[in-house]
Amino acid sequence: MSRLDTRIETDRLLLRVQRAEDFEYFAELQRDEEACRYIGGTSPRAAAWRKFLQMPGAWLVQGFGMFAVIEKSTNQWVGNIGPWYPEGWPGTEVGWALRRAAWGKGYAFEAAEAAIDWAFEELGWTEVIHSIDLDNLGSQQLAQRLGSHNKGRGKLPAPFEDVVIDIWGQTRDEWRARKR
Repeated sequence: MSRLDTRIETDRLLLRVQRAEDFEYFAELQRDEEACRYIGGTSPRAAAWRKFLQMPGAWLVQGFGMFAVIEKSTNQWVGNIGPWYPEGWPGTEVGWALRRAAWGKGYAFEAAEAAIDWAFEELGWTEVIHSIDLDNLGSQQLAQRLGSHNKGRGKLPAPFEDVVIDIWGQTRDEWRARKR
């Protein structure tokens, strides 16, 4: 089976490689100032399309990328969550971005937990990080709930080198101990 066929199911969600039919929801996310506040800001539709293609491209080139997260009950795309490791990144990240309509439902935790399991088991990662803006309290709380701890300041590559972030993370051994 190709990695492009990867599917993970949780109680309420399906995690899979992003598809063209997901773009309208992605474009909606990219227009939402509040949802994009800590992930580089909003993007007009044409720029959103180019960003959208990053994840399928990462799957083709690296063999992994953030998953499209699909709400099973509605078959709607709710966001991207999963492994992410672009050039110059401070570590092997499991990151997240959700449409505001999906906030407050526990989807980020549910999908991130499945994605972290997958990254450790299938990719063989020994650590996951989360690059989190200092003001992004929601992501800090999610990282804590996942068992990650604040490891201090980190640096992102250009064009994000001026964004002040903390690196949250944990090792595979810490993850496994918490899950026991």
